[in-house]
Amino acid sequence: MTTHSTTHTATTQLTAPALLPAETPVRFLDDLGHRVDATTEMEDRGYRPPDRELLVEAWRRMVVGRRFDVQATALTKQGRLAVYPSSRGQEACQVGAVLALQERDWLFPTYRDSVALITRDLDPVEVLTLLRGDAHCGYDPMAHHTAAQCTPLATQLIHAAGVAHGETRKGRGSVALAFTGDGATSEGDFHEALNFAAVFHAPAIFFVQNNKYAISVPFSKQSKAPSLAHKGVGYGVPAEQVDGNDPMAVLSVMQRAVEHARGGGGPFLIEAHTYRLDAHTNADDATRYREADEVTQWLTRDPIVRLENHLRAEGLIDDARVDAVKQEAEEYAARLRDRMNVDSQLDPLSIFDHVYERSTPQIAEQRAQVEAELAAEREFADQSDEQQGDH
Repeated sequence: MTTHSTTHTATTQLTAPALLPAETPVRFLDDLGHRVDATTEMEDRGYRPPDRELLVEAWRRMVVGRRFDVQATALTKQGRLAVYPSSRGQEACQVGAVLALQERDWLFPTYRDSVALITRDLDPVEVLTLLRGDAHCGYDPMAHHTAAQCTPLATQLIHAAGVAHGETRKGRGSVALAFTGDGATSEGDFHEALNFAAVFHAPAIFFVQNNKYAISVPFSKQSKAPSLAHKGVGYGVPAEQVDGNDPMAVLSVMQRAVEHARGGGGPFLIEAHTYRLDAHTNADDATRYREADEVTQWLTRDPIVRLENHLRAEGLIDDARVDAVKQEAEEYAARLRDRMNVDSQLDPLSIFDHVYERSTPQIAEQRAQVEAELAAEREFADQSDEQQGDH
């Protein structure tokens, strides 16, 4: 993609060492939730533990998000969803990243980021509208500063770079966060987005959830780079890698990335090392390409258990609080289940409503054709009813 502009601000060119991520991912908590010995090292690298209140909120959101995810998976088995890509095990990435944003910031999610959307307080039924097959998007992207969930790999990254650049030109002080997976880093759109954002100094944060598989393709066949975060140096984009199952570390790295982008530092690339515990979707059989022992190993690194253990040790939550949040999550899932069990009332002509901001002659013509077909079907049905009545 060729870029042309004379309006972007000249910036200081960072040296290659300043762009490179650390050799080891940022980590504050071990697999059991204990503070790691390298905490001082993390702080020396510029990463600070998030506020305690924010950590408690992240834990609560992850518990609710996990229950939502399990319920959505069950809805596919009940025929209420056409498909659902689970993110069980990746809650620290989605919740931690979103909680670092402000309301004015933009979010560009993938099809697997439904938990991120409900963390942004979007209506869960509207979130699942796409996966239900009712519409391309169930919520208003402009009202929520949240783009439609993107199924084609990496295309949302270019959108994020463009919106971030546009928001800067308008002086709004917003940043754009774009989620993507490890497989999408092999797409041309990934490279074009990073290059555009770097050249135009756009305040975009590219958050790679490296869950080790692109459907069935293991990461070992995806890239030979030391880490995906190392790809940033090729575009002049500073980057960091983080333990994606450590909510404290994800929040800390995201807060620094947001501060960097909002403060005029340009784009930032984050690679979060995490794991997809469930299959790619309900239509996938993950046992065909990974061993059960591998999944079991990652179950011991559960981000919710890790943070809960830490919060308990710090005296920030107790059994009563844990039970209350679990009950909140169950009630959330029950409301979702009840609402999803009500059949949608859809207008077929609504598919033409949001193709463009203003309808074109071509769209109007297509709409008229469908309207005529629907009218013909109704007329045929009425005639059939009359004939049956005569008999």
